[in-house]
Amino acid sequence: MKEVLENWSNNMPSWLWNIVITVIAVIVGLIIKLIIKAILTFYRNRNDYSLFRSIIVHTGRPMNHFVPLLVLNLMLPLMDMQKRFFTPFSRAIEIALIISFASLLITSIRVFEDYMYHLYDLNKEDNLKERKVRTQLQFIRRIIVTFVVLIAVAVILLSFDNVRKIGAGLLTGVGIGGIIIGFAAQQSLANFLAGFQIAFTQPIRIDDVLVVEGEWGRVEDITLTYVVLNIWDQRRLILPINYFIQKPFQNWTRTTSQILGTVFLYLDYNTPVDAIREEFDRLLDNSILWDKRVKVIQVTDAKEHTIEIRALMSARNSSQAFDLRCYIRENLINFLRDNYPESLPIQRVVLNREELKDDKKAIAEG
Repeated sequence: MKEVLENWSNNMPSWLWNIVITVIAVIVGLIIKLIIKAILTFYRNRNDYSLFRSIIVHTGRPMNHFVPLLVLNLMLPLMDMQKRFFTPFSRAIEIALIISFASLLITSIRVFEDYMYHLYDLNKEDNLKERKVRTQLQFIRRIIVTFVVLIAVAVILLSFDNVRKIGAGLLTGVGIGGIIIGFAAQQSLANFLAGFQIAFTQPIRIDDVLVVEGEWGRVEDITLTYVVLNIWDQRRLILPINYFIQKPFQNWTRTTSQILGTVFLYLDYNTPVDAIREEFDRLLDNSILWDKRVKVIQVTDAKEHTIEIRALMSARNSSQAFDLRCYIRENLINFLRDNYPESLPIQRVVLNREELKDDKKAIAEG
């Protein structure tokens, strides 16, 4: 085989031979990639889980250039090229291969992330553990991707002799440079450390329900520097990640998604509380939103003109609690309006009889 290649090389111009080697390397690389894809597709069709589909989707594009570049790099010794052309050409192939390999590593992390998302599905009713794992996974994935990119850039730069000499000179001033960079990147480092702390102590997690700056919403994303809160009306509140280390906020799903909801009614003193309590029990028993833990009707205050009745009920999560509160409020008001209209707030005015006679007399004389 080696003798055949040498004969072909001797009988062809150098530029044509190099083109042939390049074309062969690309074709071989694409064939290997297609074989790998065919194997993965075969197992994907025989497996209920989409792991192989995830591999195809995420690594398909990087494999299109990584495998041909790898084969071309292995076939470089077969090329017939002058040193002044071969050196920059091989350097370019080497740099492209490093970039391609880094891209393949990043997409491989995505495959692992998809697999973990399959194991820890957020669609469960009690998804506390899943939210913990996903929060840590997203943070770790971003850190790994950042390090892969930095290492790839460093390897590319260090492959140049001039850059290595500059780097050796810079090492002498690393102390002063480190101090200057430390002051300049103080806020960025604080955000990074805050993100690391949040990922593992987890005061907040992905899909947690928070009340922040007077806004109610769910944690949609946690990055290395900021947190995205998906507010109930589909607005997005962006907060720096160290906000959740330095300032107080409400987390309604810290240990469980179960929550209590309240409805306050302000009614007249003639209100039949027992009748309201019976209707309240009936409404909850007929509602799938109630989780059957807590149901209480109490008179919690007596004001000058009305009494305050509090309906306390439990739900599986904050979204269902909101819907349940609206359901109870609407139906109790309808119940009182249809059956006990005198229970609705009434403004009473009491007049003294003698004062009333004087007023009538004054009107008649006037």
